[in-house]
Amino acid sequence: MTAPARAHALVPVRFRPVLLSYTLFALIFLSGALAYDGFGTGQVLVNLFVDNAFLLVLAIGLTFVILTGGIDLSVGSVVALSTMVTATGLRAGWPVPLVVAAVLVLGSMLGLLMGLVIHYFELPPFIVTLAGMFLARGLCFLISVESIPIKDNTFRALATASIDLGGGLAITSGVLVAALVVAVAAYVLHLTRFGRTVYAVGGSESSATLMGLPVGRVKVGVYVISGFCSALGGLLLSLYMLSGYSLHAVGMELDAIAAVVIGGTLLAGGAGYVAGSVVGVLVLGAIQTLISFQGTLSSWWTKIVIGVLLLAFIGLQRVLPQRSAGRAAR
Repeated sequence: MTAPARAHALVPVRFRPVLLSYTLFALIFLSGALAYDGFGTGQVLVNLFVDNAFLLVLAIGLTFVILTGGIDLSVGSVVALSTMVTATGLRAGWPVPLVVAAVLVLGSMLGLLMGLVIHYFELPPFIVTLAGMFLARGLCFLISVESIPIKDNTFRALATASIDLGGGLAITSGVLVAALVVAVAAYVLHLTRFGRTVYAVGGSESSATLMGLPVGRVKVGVYVISGFCSALGGLLLSLYMLSGYSLHAVGMELDAIAAVVIGGTLLAGGAGYVAGSVVGVLVLGAIQTLISFQGTLSSWWTKIVIGVLLLAFIGLQRVLPQRSAGRAAR
């Protein structure tokens, strides 16, 4: 057996999509650094987290849902609704902690409602969350059809605050929140019974039921988590944009799903990692940054490249299990 073949055999199948995602990100970043002056700096790398903190939180919530074999199309609309509630509450004079609590409760309740309908009425998650998407977006326009600027001094201070990392590098508070969400999600998925049940439900819901696992509670719970993360992502987007707008985050649910899949999580459920979703977001951010550095290409090329990558990783999800099964049979 050759050295590359031995190295290939040492890497378990379930880790290969994630490893490929990290390799892809490294290649994109290295290509940008070689092609454009200033691309390979530490601040450009840090800015990938600063500019995509809200998308990262969104992708983490969707990771839980997709691991169970479900889908949540409402997350982008819930983000927009969260920005509208944030801006409206602050304009009405609500204190920032009350606004934050109201937004998080609202997102969690919407997730709970969709999870209960999916589980108890046995309806497809695609249809239920599509209805949730229209509901949340419609509520946005009921609040206002115009953009609502955020002028609250405390909120603006949070938005403009930066944390010095040394060496001329700085991050925002949104990055710290996203990092905390990643850490908590990784702990829950890999070190708690709830997380193990998430994987079990995605692997085979009927088997999980026969083993006596709390399937219903977990299926509802992942949509609550997704709703909470969507609301939190909306708060981070409010900090980033300093406004609430009904047309914020249009199509962001597709970006989040793409990031999760590019990060190696199976759409069928049962396999995937939080670390994969993180690098999936970084891949999307790196592509967008690379195109902006290029300067002559339309921003729509970002969507084209993401579409190609998404198809490639979905194809990879089909190929890897078949290859693994073939080797096991031999």
